[in-house]
Amino acid sequence: MVNLEVQSLSFSYGTTAILRDISFTMQGGELLGMLGKNGAGKSTLFRCVLGLEHAHTGKVFLDGRDIKTMKPAELAKLIAYVPQVHYPSFNYSALDMVLMGTAAQGKEWAMPNTRQRAAAAEALEQMGMSAFRDRGFRQLSGGEQQLVLIARALAQEARLLVMDEPTANLDYGNQIRVLLQIKALSRQGYSIILSTHNPDHAFLFTDRVLALHNNRLVASGTAAEVLTEELITELYGVPVIIRRDSNGVPNCMPVMPA
Repeated sequence: MVNLEVQSLSFSYGTTAILRDISFTMQGGELLGMLGKNGAGKSTLFRCVLGLEHAHTGKVFLDGRDIKTMKPAELAKLIAYVPQVHYPSFNYSALDMVLMGTAAQGKEWAMPNTRQRAAAAEALEQMGMSAFRDRGFRQLSGGEQQLVLIARALAQEARLLVMDEPTANLDYGNQIRVLLQIKALSRQGYSIILSTHNPDHAFLFTDRVLALHNNRLVASGTAAEVLTEELITELYGVPVIIRRDSNGVPNCMPVMPA
């Protein structure tokens, strides 16, 4: 398990503030959802946490270590990134895509060894994608591609996974399949932080949520506690109502004009 702590993080592009004084902690094995409209700073926050942006103020700690003091190879052993989409230059097989996640485990430019190939095969198996190992990545459906990208992060053997809108552009069925796999990983002890635009995903799958608005963190807590009608309306600029099903699970619905 990997613990994450963000302290007073701020970031600007020139004179344009993107993040202002963001602070939160995340415990090992937690599934943390992040909500906010486009441009709220979610992806920039992820880039800071991943060590890809160095001009921020404030601190980011992984297991108590300031990431600015860590080399890329050290970071890669703790934290992995799953993008919302990926367009490889070549039509690599699913297995080769996952093998890329093992690069930090070996020497630079070395061919993957037996252990790395075994880790890649195991990650594909874990995501239910073994049957597609030899298929070109470009020939996979959107949901299948996303599962391969998650498998690549697992093969990296990092225990903190950062997922930028992992269900973007997926149909409803694939959204649920991917989110169920993500939830299963958190139950296995992975720490996972993901962004989403769907409040219902937060209600159904996350342990806790963060809400970003106007460059600031405006809410933190369980989805049931903090995702009120007022907050969702503020975040996205559309009126909503929240209803509960027979099991007490909330769901969010837009208020339709008369």
